[in-house]
Amino acid sequence: MPADDVMIRFDKVVKRFGDNVVLRELDFQARPGEHVTLIGPSGSGKTTILRLLMGLERVNGGTIQVGDEYLSHMRRGDKLVPADERHLRKVRRRIGMVFQQFNLFPNMNVLRNLTEAPISVLGQPREQAEARAKELLDMVGLAEKLTANPAELSGGQQQRVAIARALAMQPDVLLLDEVTSALDPELAAGVLDVLRDIARSTDVTLLCVTHAMKFARDISDRVLMFDGGKIIEDAPPAEIFDSPREARTRDFLQSVIET
Repeated sequence: MPADDVMIRFDKVVKRFGDNVVLRELDFQARPGEHVTLIGPSGSGKTTILRLLMGLERVNGGTIQVGDEYLSHMRRGDKLVPADERHLRKVRRRIGMVFQQFNLFPNMNVLRNLTEAPISVLGQPREQAEARAKELLDMVGLAEKLTANPAELSGGQQQRVAIARALAMQPDVLLLDEVTSALDPELAAGVLDVLRDIARSTDVTLLCVTHAMKFARDISDRVLMFDGGKIIEDAPPAEIFDSPREARTRDFLQSVIET
């Protein structure tokens, strides 16, 4: 894959927690606008990949790039050295993340939750930030909740606001970490419908960790099966779900597949 056609690149990435090696020299790329879903058992390294991209964890080996910039490292002269906080913050602006828990600011109404970072971090004029926030709330079906506080919203509504807030930062990459796991099935279905619409209507690169296999099939260009900190299968969703090559993939899908 040519360097100018890669939005995310992991090159021989190692991540350890004490003696536990979570990622083992992981090589992985995603193209601009590609939708990639990570599946696999708990503890296989999927969420660690998202946390590394958010700068919440640091690599123990290898490098991570976002577009043409290193995230895990920075250039000092002709050498690559571990990234400092300033460099991390700069590159991380290209990445949005939606967590399992909604993480809305409880003391701010919905509109301000969406405009605070674009104004303070990106330097957008308030009028521009508010106009974009209203567009995004309309996109996620919550235009009428502009002045509501998070406590007045259902869990599904809070998660849709969290999705809109991530998109308000105009990210190149959107990370989705089990975004429906805290919701009951009916609310989860509404959130997944919103994400399907976003996948169809934007050119953002999506990197998704989920146990919702029907959703993974619907939105993904590629599905990666993880086990023991490695990718053991990487294929289009029809191939992964209908005719997986690896016995480990077949066993995992049998244990989680929706009926």
